[in-house]
Amino acid sequence: MKFQLHNKTSASQASRTVMEAAEKAFGFIPNLYAVFAESPAAIEAYAAINSAIEKSALSPIEQQVVAMAVSTENNCSYCVGAHSVIAGMVNMPEDILEQLRNGQPLSDPKFEALRSYTQSVVEKRGWVSEEVIDAFISAGYSTQHILDVLTIVSLKTLSNYTNHVAHTPLDEQFASQMWPQS
Repeated sequence: MKFQLHNKTSASQASRTVMEAAEKAFGFIPNLYAVFAESPAAIEAYAAINSAIEKSALSPIEQQVVAMAVSTENNCSYCVGAHSVIAGMVNMPEDILEQLRNGQPLSDPKFEALRSYTQSVVEKRGWVSEEVIDAFISAGYSTQHILDVLTIVSLKTLSNYTNHVAHTPLDEQFASQMWPQS
């Protein structure tokens, strides 16, 4: 099945507001939003979770660690490419970005605890061991961070699975960070 990449003309009126906000934020309408526009419920849910993440206790870099960890674990080439660009925009250290893209443990112990907890959430479908949670808390995180990670996992699950089903093509604006590198 082929999904249509909507634009502001072909999308329903109910999806256009979110598309316009995405265009304002990114300077273009990412293909993920163009796919989501088929469903006002899907595009609005994605936008609402994105908006909620602004209240997260996680820093912008930590948010990208989570997004990248989920997306690599779910093998979503679109999201890894897009979030690699976004990670650069929030000044993620290059070594951390490369380690995330390669599925490696992170050299920063606190970021590694975050990556490890996130990966465990995805792998275990939320049934994270007390040992992993204790390591996460010992690294300086809190119960609020636990829930903030789950919020980002839900966002990335929606986008990763949509990209898998729709075979969303990577935007040229993210192409420099295509994953895996070919």
